[in-house]
Amino acid sequence: MSVQVTVDPSRLARLLRRRGGRAERKLRERTSRVASIAEREAPGSMGRYISWKVVEGPRGLQGLIVCDHPAVHYVLNGTRPHLIRPRRAKALRFKLGGRVVFAKLVRHPGTKPNDFLGKALRLGR
Repeated sequence: MSVQVTVDPSRLARLLRRRGGRAERKLRERTSRVASIAEREAPGSMGRYISWKVVEGPRGLQGLIVCDHPAVHYVLNGTRPHLIRPRRAKALRFKLGGRVVFAKLVRHPGTKPNDFLGKALRLGR
């Protein structure tokens, strides 16, 4: 007795990549895991601005993690040293060592890049 099995690779690929299939469930699990790591690694309140979803991309399903915080660009790429001047007032007001200090100009030293999204991706593998 002989049995012949024919596997259609394109049909198998469609079966694996269809909505609600095993591949989508695994992709959702991994995307969720990476997003939760990114929330933990994000500085300050930036983690609350992270969301995720699985979308249909040009090559199939893709996990998408987004941070909508207004300063995320500065955190991910860092900043160069720069001057801070008051916009609407005559002086800047801030606390330094428990005292209130006024200044017409502040020399900000800049910040180092913090690629917390890339780190989350590496940790979530």
